[in-house]
Amino acid sequence: MDAEDMLQSSFTDVFTKLHSFNYQASIGAWIKRIVINNCINFLKKRKLQLQELNETHDYYSPEEDQSTQPAYSVETIKRAIFELPDGYRVVFSLYAMEGYDHSEIASILGVSEATSKSQYSRAKGKLRTLLKEKRLNQFG
Repeated sequence: MDAEDMLQSSFTDVFTKLHSFNYQASIGAWIKRIVINNCINFLKKRKLQLQELNETHDYYSPEEDQSTQPAYSVETIKRAIFELPDGYRVVFSLYAMEGYDHSEIASILGVSEATSKSQYSRAKGKLRTLLKEKRLNQFG
């Protein structure tokens, strides 16, 4: 229901602010920016929980063997992403799906760049765990 509310609110904003569109980007990119900003503002109002990075880093290790990673359907991955905690999901979505870098995400969310990186790393780890659980439940 929140997503439907954000979509409706965003379309209202698009139509009421159409006069401010300045043709510096495509109309699609302009609308996307409005939708993303509305969603981020909504999550901030809900007190999005982000954990500050401390001295212990839990970044992804490139040595991890990815050749043993099973293939998953897009729908399975989407469901697992929606199960991530809000902070993880927002950073993961902005970085992996929307193409923002960590400095942009930090600016958007009002956190440090290290926090953005940490949230992304933790999101990937949690996503792996969720996908493994789904795989086990599917075949177990």
